[in-house]
Amino acid sequence: MQTFTKVSSPHTVAQVRQTEPLVHCITAAVSMQLVADGLLAAGARPVMTETASEAPSMTHIADTLLINLGTLSTDALAAIPDSVAVAADRGIPWVLDPTAVGVAPVRTKLAKQLIADGPTVIRGNPSEILALDGSASGRGADATHTSAQAHDTASRLAVTTGSTISVSGDTDLIVSSRQQASFAGGTRLLPRITGTGCLLGALTAACLAVEPSPVTAAHVAASWLGTAGEMAAVRSSRPGTFKIHLLDALDELGEMCGERE
Repeated sequence: MQTFTKVSSPHTVAQVRQTEPLVHCITAAVSMQLVADGLLAAGARPVMTETASEAPSMTHIADTLLINLGTLSTDALAAIPDSVAVAADRGIPWVLDPTAVGVAPVRTKLAKQLIADGPTVIRGNPSEILALDGSASGRGADATHTSAQAHDTASRLAVTTGSTISVSGDTDLIVSSRQQASFAGGTRLLPRITGTGCLLGALTAACLAVEPSPVTAAHVAASWLGTAGEMAAVRSSRPGTFKIHLLDALDELGEMCGERE
């Protein structure tokens, strides 16, 4: 009988399903479809716009905000600071996903500016987290380091920013100035699908809408996506069909957690 790594807090997942939080996603163009479909499968509701004159208004009505720098456009460059300002003013939790920082000068500068605005969670792969304090240059969106190598940097960032740092990898590491959690699970098929890291950031944002502890929210999101990946990998060993089964598994896990309530 196949066993899977468990979702760390079924109650949080059930709350996402029951409350259907609205997540405003300013995210990478290449991953928008997966992020939207993944949030819907999880039970949340996505709204997506990076138009400078419109994005802050969408943030105003949202429950949480995701800022992903994956394919940074000129419009997004203008919209992001104003949207973050709205989130700060309204007390809306938000996630910063500093995709591909270190090698891209514009987004690297922006990411460091946004860190000063106090993201609730900073979520990235080990190389991106290391690049935030200059410990590594990064290589686009690819991770060339392990989460263990990023541990000390994540701990420093947690202290200096007050944010919770979520480092994805073979073992996901979640660190705050007072707490630490980890999730060892998932499948090597997850990095072979464009946008699964972006989806993890979006799921983290959705969990923040119902879970007051950022460490718990980030841990739940990591275990939810990782366990769904494990379930999908049993059903398909190839990236194309794995993507379909991943969405089904996100929905299935949400349903299972709701039944436990």
